[in-house]
Amino acid sequence: MSNAVTALPAAASAEALRHFSVELTFQTDCWDVHEAIASGQPGFVLVDARSPTLYARGHLPGAVNMPHGKIIASRLGAFPADTLFVTYCAGPHCNGATRAAIRFAGLGRPVKLLAGGVTGWLDEGFALVTAEMDRTQSI
Repeated sequence: MSNAVTALPAAASAEALRHFSVELTFQTDCWDVHEAIASGQPGFVLVDARSPTLYARGHLPGAVNMPHGKIIASRLGAFPADTLFVTYCAGPHCNGATRAAIRFAGLGRPVKLLAGGVTGWLDEGFALVTAEMDRTQSI
């Protein structure tokens, strides 16, 4: 019996392996970001691509606020060229993180997208911080 799931056959295992392996070079998940932050040496800059107002209401710990439209070369001068940036926005319904990732990549910077964004973070049971709790500045 055929249905929407089985109507098209799955990719060959070798092709699926290539596809899913490459996918992880473009994104990471909330649990891995949380663990990296907790280690004290995450190895990346976490970028909240939402508006300053939404950032102030609650953001991921250690994140800097850099709305995607404000990502320009002159703002990145303080970061070494090989700095990895991990972008996020509100969640799967928001494309701000993707727009930010496009800006970073267009400037020749390494970048990954945080799958799930704020929604995914909260779904994992992790807390947000507010501007008053976290003295991280916008850049």
